[in-house]
Amino acid sequence: MPQPGVPGAEEDSSVELPCGRTVPVSDFHLGMREYECACGETHAVVLDPHPLSRFIPEDTVEVLKTAIETSPDDEFEEFGIPYLLGAVIDEHPDEMIVHDASSNGSVGYAILWVARFDSEELHRRVVELVVTLMEHALAHAEDDEAIGQFESQLADFDVDAFVEEYREVRDFEDEFDEPV
Repeated sequence: MPQPGVPGAEEDSSVELPCGRTVPVSDFHLGMREYECACGETHAVVLDPHPLSRFIPEDTVEVLKTAIETSPDDEFEEFGIPYLLGAVIDEHPDEMIVHDASSNGSVGYAILWVARFDSEELHRRVVELVVTLMEHALAHAEDDEAIGQFESQLADFDVDAFVEEYREVRDFEDEFDEPV
């Protein structure tokens, strides 16, 4: 039976982090990319309003949105952060949590993801996953020339170097997350 209480103090007012600590959901806000935890670790933070361009260039985002079809039954109309982070959780289920805060109107977001690792490591894992998605999509293309070009470019692609350079040219200091 529901308990009477203060509006906004729903049962989703706290979240258990991957490290086991429980913290208020209100500790997370739209400008946040990492959480300095009392456990001594820094956890990557992603919220549903964050753009895919936080991790990959806008032109790649457009390709993914065009190439990856979502189910008409899904609540999200196109490929975006929820799909991408869902795939990351599939790959690393014990290292990330997802929290539905959609019924908590006081926080400004509906979905919260927190990783055991920091935002740079999450970025690496996301890029690796996107490369895997692109490889998988190209395998179905039946275009030997395109497959050859992709494999040639992939041979020269360094995930760590990409992430380092991408993070240098992006503004991760506020919620707008735009190129510098």
